[in-house]
Amino acid sequence: MEKSLQNAIQTALDESPERKFIESLEMSITLKDVDLKNPTNRIQEEVRLPSGRGKEVKIAMFAGGEMAAKARNAGLEIIDPSTIEDLGGNRQTARKMANNFDFFLSEIPHMGTVGRFLGVVLGPRGKMPRPVPPPVDPAMIAGGLKDTAIVRSRDKVTFHIAIGTRSQTIEELTANALAIWKRVMGKLDRGPSNIRSCYVKTSMGPAIKVEVANS
Repeated sequence: MEKSLQNAIQTALDESPERKFIESLEMSITLKDVDLKNPTNRIQEEVRLPSGRGKEVKIAMFAGGEMAAKARNAGLEIIDPSTIEDLGGNRQTARKMANNFDFFLSEIPHMGTVGRFLGVVLGPRGKMPRPVPPPVDPAMIAGGLKDTAIVRSRDKVTFHIAIGTRSQTIEELTANALAIWKRVMGKLDRGPSNIRSCYVKTSMGPAIKVEVANS
């Protein structure tokens, strides 16, 4: 399977001319014979990419006081907890905020408020904040997330996962794609037999089919 992924990624790169910006690469997987109406069959995984994401990851934290200072020192964007209710009352602003960041963290006391006022926006995007206990440095959690890809099918048979950017080597992109593939296979009852199709593409390039192997 590694060779199939590498060949498809190389073709995707070859068939998409270089742009004035660094394109992302993504993998799309379509399942078959999986009942996604049953939530237990849905795929919801966080995969540490062995080669990283190939671009800066934007992380924001709902925090105040000393924890906000720690988060700021770690390079995180700070969202004042006192603004959560107002954000929830302005759906357009809340959506813009949700789309502007890859991940969110929160001090534990603010988790309930975030869920109440922003859950409807963050939840469907898979971006509900990760709680940060008082003794934990948010830099530790943020450091792990910077190499993390979210694999999330929800109730759709086709789902998309970012595997890196064009700035990375073919070997690095292949390693990332293979890590994601193996994790998805581990969640399916029949492994590759539950895969209808798999494609890779650059942001603006054509979709290239991956020949699905049994290993």
